[in-house]
Amino acid sequence: MTPVRFLLAAVAVGFGAGVLRADDPPVVPPNKGGGELDLTQFPGQVVDEVIVPVPSEIFAVLDKLGDPDWKAQVAVAGRPGFTERTDVALLLGATVADGFIGVQAEDRKTVENIGREVLALATALGLREDVLKHCQAIDDAAKGSKWEAVRSELDATQATVRAKMESMRDGALAECVSVGGWLRGTEVATDVIMKAYSGERAELLLQPDLADYFNDALEEMLTRARNAEKLKAIADGVARLREIMQSGDDTLSEKAVREMHGITAALVKSITTKG
Repeated sequence: MTPVRFLLAAVAVGFGAGVLRADDPPVVPPNKGGGELDLTQFPGQVVDEVIVPVPSEIFAVLDKLGDPDWKAQVAVAGRPGFTERTDVALLLGATVADGFIGVQAEDRKTVENIGREVLALATALGLREDVLKHCQAIDDAAKGSKWEAVRSELDATQATVRAKMESMRDGALAECVSVGGWLRGTEVATDVIMKAYSGERAELLLQPDLADYFNDALEEMLTRARNAEKLKAIADGVARLREIMQSGDDTLSEKAVREMHGITAALVKSITTKG
């Protein structure tokens, strides 16, 4: 099996990013910041033998690679009101990812707004009562600038949403949430890396296993989706991301990172706007 690498995205398999196969040994990514990161202590969950660290830990990894301008990554556009559940789930994932970005930027107003938006989207999916306490806690923690508490509640929100969807036998929607967050997180990660490119940073984007996981999930969803056109575009984009990651190189060129950013930015736009 190839060495484990980490994908710096916010939200994979339920708002997380990064992936380890269950039988892989822990591997520590390059760390230019202070302190060692012990991957054996990563909180996470196992989905089809894929261990997915929680998103706040992954963003902490990205933060250790320098001092990116997180405020420049905060989304400021309004979010559309979708009625199709697939669209809502994709948007929920991207919105939670924006919550982590707001935390990284220590942007209190953005995080407060994200908490309200998450509640509205969860309500549209019939999950209001399940996430209400988390959203209230996010708002309270943001008002007090308690950023670690906000991260914890965002993590708890993703766990609650996924567990509830799976209990409702709605795993496809849970995957849509995951995909939406993963794409938004990857969009941000590639943008940060492009602004100060290095081979070490780019290597952190190499994660074909995770791209395979999402590609398979999307292909399965396409067989029964109502909004097949949007999902088909997302599936095609993820397939291209996988091709880039599987190029055979040990790292990604600046051109490859730029292409990944273009793909994810276009897909996130389709998720967060009505077209």
